[in-house]
Amino acid sequence: MEISWLGHSCFRIKGRQVTLVTDPYDESFGHASPGLQADIVTVSHDHRGHNCWPRVEGNPKVVSHPGEYEISDVFIVGLSTFHDANEGQIRGKNTAYLIEMEDVHICHLGDLGHTPSSRQVEELSDAHVLLVPVGGVSTIDAKTASEIVRLLNPNIVIPMHYQTETVSWLEPLNKFVNEMGLREVTSQPRVTITRSSLPSETSVIILERLPA
Repeated sequence: MEISWLGHSCFRIKGRQVTLVTDPYDESFGHASPGLQADIVTVSHDHRGHNCWPRVEGNPKVVSHPGEYEISDVFIVGLSTFHDANEGQIRGKNTAYLIEMEDVHICHLGDLGHTPSSRQVEELSDAHVLLVPVGGVSTIDAKTASEIVRLLNPNIVIPMHYQTETVSWLEPLNKFVNEMGLREVTSQPRVTITRSSLPSETSVIILERLPA
């Protein structure tokens, strides 16, 4: 499969037969270009930076709540979490998704605002690829994100939801890079992943923001 980052928390996960898009946003978060197509869309919470699924063409199936789903041989488990560290009292709930496509398990944490409980860690620890917010302010910050990486121990980590030219209020990516102890980081436009190509040790991949 091929994973591309379209900005903020929006990724396009393209398999051989199915394309899935996570957390599509509206124009205020970047260039919401026409022509974005998918078979499946996941929405972590009801905010314009994450729930703009009507912009996605192709009449996709929309998953926006916790539960178990099977769509076109893609298995999705939505886990109820919180958007803040006070059990949702400030920003409400958030849904983290475990997505199984072509024998690769991807975890999209959405706007997670807290360290997962031991039970949630157990549920999420099957992830091979972790899509994790790192920009703080309205989600976990870089330090907490790095702690979650160590708890879940995925093969691949891809940061999201950090400061860009269109999202100036979040913390920059370099804070997470420093927390992870990375000396040198290069970005790439997309990453191709198969079960057999997964690295044996946790690897951080920085994706360039691509237009939809």
